[in-house]
Amino acid sequence: MKKLIALLAVLSLTVASRAETYTIDSVHSSVGFSLRHLVSKFSSSFTKVSGTINYDAAAPEASSVEATVAISSVNTANEKRDAHLASADFFDTTKFPTATFKSKSWKKTGENTFDVTGDLTIKDVTKEVVLKTTLVGSGPGNGGATLTGWEAVTTIKRTDFKVGEPKFLQALGDDVTITIGIEAGHKKA
Repeated sequence: MKKLIALLAVLSLTVASRAETYTIDSVHSSVGFSLRHLVSKFSSSFTKVSGTINYDAAAPEASSVEATVAISSVNTANEKRDAHLASADFFDTTKFPTATFKSKSWKKTGENTFDVTGDLTIKDVTKEVVLKTTLVGSGPGNGGATLTGWEAVTTIKRTDFKVGEPKFLQALGDDVTITIGIEAGHKKA
């Protein structure tokens, strides 16, 4: 029995060692969003995202991700609109400077695709969302780092997160498509 316990401990250490932690590169990552504006689609992005991806290629269900988006990094190519989005009418960045995502589960759905389920917090509201995620690729980066590229998409209702009062529903749609592009690096010890 002691040998079996020791063997299981060694196996669990071997499996645990397969996961690698990748740090999100804020310079090469962004979180985009699009929604209806009157009769057309409007797209924009947040340019500052940080966090970590713990990815286990051998056991993806053991993987995890935590990310933070600086809401003040919203870039609509219009300073007046950016300031309005930062105001209490929408994101209220004075009170709520960040949005966060923390995964709860990963489910492999294809060769390089996953449903990553987790908690998205915007303002003071946390809701479970599913990110339809693709591992775009991996390879060597500068300075000996290994890089991974990720894409993910989900759709939320902005009013569920108290972003924009219902009075804005005439001009702005409620469904917001979020598109994420991440480059993350891992340096071997």
